Amino acid sequence: MPVETFDVIVVGSGNAGFSAASSAAESGAKKVLLLEKSPESWEGGNSTFTAGAYRTVFHGLQDVLSLNPTNVPADVRNRIDMDPYEEKDFMADLKRVTNGRSHPELGSALIKESNATTKWLARNGIKFQLSFNRQAYEINGRFKFWGGMVLMVEDHGKGLIAQHKANVKRRGVAIRYDSPVVSLLTDKSGSVTGVTVRRSNNTTYDVKARGGVILCAGGFESNPSMRAQYLGPNWDLAYVRGTPYNTGDLLKVAINDLGAKPAGNWSGCHSTCWDANAPTDVGNQVLTNQYTKSGYPLGLMFNTDGDRFVDEGQDMRNYTYAKFGRAILQQPDGVAFQVWDADGAKWLRKEEYADDVVERISAPTIEELAQKLVSKGLKRPQALVQNVHEYNDALNAFHQENPNAVFDPSKKDGVSTRSSRGGLTLDKTNWALPVSRGPFLAVKVTCGITFTFGGLAADPASAGVIAATTDKPIPGLYVAGEMLGGLFYGNYPGGSGLTAGAVFGRKAGSAAAKRANSVDAMNTPVAARL
Repeated sequence: MPVETFDVIVVGSGNAGFSAASSAAESGAKKVLLLEKSPESWEGGNSTFTAGAYRTVFHGLQDVLSLNPTNVPADVRNRIDMDPYEEKDFMADLKRVTNGRSHPELGSALIKESNATTKWLARNGIKFQLSFNRQAYEINGRFKFWGGMVLMVEDHGKGLIAQHKANVKRRGVAIRYDSPVVSLLTDKSGSVTGVTVRRSNNTTYDVKARGGVILCAGGFESNPSMRAQYLGPNWDLAYVRGTPYNTGDLLKVAINDLGAKPAGNWSGCHSTCWDANAPTDVGNQVLTNQYTKSGYPLGLMFNTDGDRFVDEGQDMRNYTYAKFGRAILQQPDGVAFQVWDADGAKWLRKEEYADDVVERISAPTIEELAQKLVSKGLKRPQALVQNVHEYNDALNAFHQENPNAVFDPSKKDGVSTRSSRGGLTLDKTNWALPVSRGPFLAVKVTCGITFTFGGLAADPASAGVIAATTDKPIPGLYVAGEMLGGLFYGNYPGGSGLTAGAVFGRKAGSAAAKRANSVDAMNTPVAARL
């Protein structure tokens, strides 16, 4: 049987893979093949499990409204407060949360092209909405957006993948499921010329690519042994938030077989506060992102010894949720309790904290709540009670000195536990609401791993994979999505993962299509060119 040949082969059906396939087809690739390791029922990789949030540069509300968000009626538009989010703002956030370690050229490409790429996605059928439920608070009748991230996709991650899939099908992209790529083909010069695919009966077949292969197959977050090897002790115990198919196979193939250059934070990952009653090794395809428990800035978090271990108000949730999972995993038993009083609980989002989503543990007093938590793993209930009382005392001291300080969840409000009398060993520095009025609520959480930060080095202009020996792109090999290393270190600005997947997927698709077209031109007889 003759070997099939395509212009471009994309590996992986997440946001990055679909973006790459769409870009390749749009850029002139006549035959594009998308290969997915999983069955069709698991298509979309981790993108399916996201909230569908995109962080992008925008120049004010009108710039965002040019995307025609589907959930902004005319009577609401005049009640929106939304500051512009310029390139300098995005860059400052990226540098701040990664401690300045993000690759400067990759970061610059992400930021400078985020606005154009978001608009490109909209032209390709991605239906954006304003993220009222996650990124805005209604205060005095006005919707105050915060944290620089205002966009999400209709029907979240599941909607994103459905819309992406419809788009590439319109463009004639072929999709094959149950098709894991087990090796990359090269010619004598070292250029990548195709892939070897394993069938369900364990036999293999080769597929050639004129323009190249684009790797968008995810990180190693679903591989317990790789997590322990690279992230460290106990990371094999972290809960998997998404697909079970992101096991790092093609990272190994690219590095070990082709000499691709590793890049990025291989001991780092996106990890968040996750429902301790969620499945351990795979995400829930129905609830997806609803197991996230991101209401901690409005309350307190305690470990099983009854002690706080993070400043819940350190920064806007967008800039802490991806690292607080690691902090939980480092606690005794790798679990924690989020606690609110009646007033704090009113601010919690229903999609994460409703009765049918999470186990809500409640009691009329903090003492009774602590005793209830003993059966859930709390070892020192009196310590939790004492710490709550000390927190309230410190907060009262702050308000006595700052009587005009007002709680405002739409900004860093400075309402804290620090005053001239001192404070706590670990202060809460913003959004310090009292935990004093019953009923009190607690939720048990653990560490949920989303994606790993280690990946392959890439050329910022083309997303071409860099060779370790030459420090130059490997001809015919490109990378996007979680497999791209160098952008995020220790943390990331919320929503920038999907944006990066689209930005570099778009670059890779365009570059691979251009290469396919140049190969076709070279192979065209001279007479036909004249």
